[in-house]
Amino acid sequence: MEAVDSIRQRIEKLRELINYHNYRYYVLDSPEISDAEYDELMRELIRLEKQYPQFITPDSPTQRVGAAPVEAFGVVEHPVPLLSLGNAFSFEELAAWHDRTKRLLAGQHFDLVCELKMDGLAVALTYVDGMLTTGATRGDGYRGEDITQNLRTVKSIPLSVPKDVPKRFEVRGEVYLSKEGFKRLNEERASEGQPLFANPRNAAAGSVRQLDPRITAKRPLDIYIYGLGWAEGPVPQTQWETLEYLKQLGFKMSPYNERVSDLQDAERYYQRQVQKREELDFEADGVVVKVNPLVLWERLGIVGREPRYAIAYKFPAIQATTKLKDIGVNVGRTGSLNPYAILEPVSVGGVIVKRAALHNEDDIRRKDIRIGDTVVVQRAGEVIPEIVEPVTSLRTGDEKEFEMPARCPVCGAEVIKPEGEAMHRCVNAACPAQLFELLKHFVSRGAMDIDGIGESSSAVLLKDGLVEDVADLYSLGEKKEQLLKLERLGEKSTVNLLTAINESKNRPLARVIFVLGIRHVGAETAELLADHFSSVDALSRATAEELMDIPTIGPKIAESVVDFFRQGANLKVIEKLRRAGVRLEAEAVKARELPLAGQEFVVTGKLEAFTRGEAEARIKELGGAVGSSVTKKTAYLVVGAEPGSKLEKAQALGTKTLSEDQFLHLLESGK
Repeated sequence: MEAVDSIRQRIEKLRELINYHNYRYYVLDSPEISDAEYDELMRELIRLEKQYPQFITPDSPTQRVGAAPVEAFGVVEHPVPLLSLGNAFSFEELAAWHDRTKRLLAGQHFDLVCELKMDGLAVALTYVDGMLTTGATRGDGYRGEDITQNLRTVKSIPLSVPKDVPKRFEVRGEVYLSKEGFKRLNEERASEGQPLFANPRNAAAGSVRQLDPRITAKRPLDIYIYGLGWAEGPVPQTQWETLEYLKQLGFKMSPYNERVSDLQDAERYYQRQVQKREELDFEADGVVVKVNPLVLWERLGIVGREPRYAIAYKFPAIQATTKLKDIGVNVGRTGSLNPYAILEPVSVGGVIVKRAALHNEDDIRRKDIRIGDTVVVQRAGEVIPEIVEPVTSLRTGDEKEFEMPARCPVCGAEVIKPEGEAMHRCVNAACPAQLFELLKHFVSRGAMDIDGIGESSSAVLLKDGLVEDVADLYSLGEKKEQLLKLERLGEKSTVNLLTAINESKNRPLARVIFVLGIRHVGAETAELLADHFSSVDALSRATAEELMDIPTIGPKIAESVVDFFRQGANLKVIEKLRRAGVRLEAEAVKARELPLAGQEFVVTGKLEAFTRGEAEARIKELGGAVGSSVTKKTAYLVVGAEPGSKLEKAQALGTKTLSEDQFLHLLESGK
């Protein structure tokens, strides 16, 4: 028994030593022992754990080698949304954000924290009783992929932390590949005849999303932690104190973080980082500027899908020149013809670019872009690179002006350009390209959220005639034998797919309206329409005038909705959805039953009882809409201290005004 105890104690001592040296090497970048000495400690631990498996623990350094492959990633719900940031591309835009923030805080002064915005993959790490239990990707901000086993292989992520921490907490960080690590990885892939990664971010993202964690374990991944997501227990009161606290717990923190007192200091920090950008050992595309006091984060809240308390101040655009070989045309889900540039491949900021956005024919004409031109290509905050301008001094006279095709490049139908619009459109609602894009939109996460159908499977379903419109997805259960013959669809995958399709029948009304593919109707507009109408049938009967009675709905959207429901093909799809059992009615109390429904409010000046964000949130909770400027649709202007020009405009239009006391009474009474 004493011998076994001594073995257990030796194993615990080895773990302690190895974890300490891991921290010195991977976090502090200051090793104390040689690689050979470290390897000897690890070999001894592996040997002892193999002989005495009862002493293996989840946080042992030996557990970083990667577990067996998994069939697919599970889903992790983020208790606090992991949202993306708004962008500023100039000091003027940064100052505008700072001014808005200050106004929302009634002029209260706040200091700032500046952090480099790494170009990696955002992850959330959950610890329970000091042990790493879950690691997830950002995903859509609300749900991410469970990549715990892969993240356990990243040696700068502690598998355990001191026990005197909150019982449960989450830290957030950016997984990345250093430039040197990226270079080594591509050299290895080249020697093995494998395709090269385009850039470090893609390599990092691909590495942590391997189904086999043993592959991830071989990649030189690293991480910088940038904050707490949430915690059950006492935590620091500022972002700067949080960074220091997490550093003390053993998390790897960026050495480039800096607390500054004001906006001018933030700009000086930014300019220093711009100058040092190429010297960094990792890719960075800007600076994140955050309000330091965390109590102000709660007051500021979020707008859309972006927090108000932070902004990404992006580095200047990265540009390169190349030859424009041709201009192609794609057809979107609403029939729009979308031109795109086909380029001689060029490296722009470490990414090989072969295509670039051209937006529409008017944009091509305005920039005077011609086929055969040498063009300036830019990447800056855009997922898709864009052409900035042609280099006209290099023209030879052989360049050709672009002409939008008179016929759809996919189905051959007539192409029209509606008056007052920038986009050309295919008139054929049954165009295969439109259906392909609509099908991708229909099954996507923000829409009907049907797992198991992606771009390639959408194309196969259309090609094999299994789907002729989106409603046909709900009859795939009758074609199971045909599904089983498709590539990559085995028995289990087919059953999972049909289950996901069936579960999607109960999506909220707003999502159903969103997925129908009505021009100009995005997710937010679909929410407005669902809040005002009780069903798709009620919406289909609405006149343009009735639609324009809804705050923020203008004539363009109203006409688009009315036109959509005039088309027999669209009504046929809706009827098929109804027969399939898709819910086409609202499932809960509608916003129009709430006391402020149908009324638009604008808030101006400083309120004593609320921040402006809190006031606007209360209006929305009671069914009202919030506008940014006073118009004829504005029902009430809420007036605080030191109102601006909005009050003058309201008086000119005869808009009703409410003092803060009157506004409070309205919120309490609903009238």
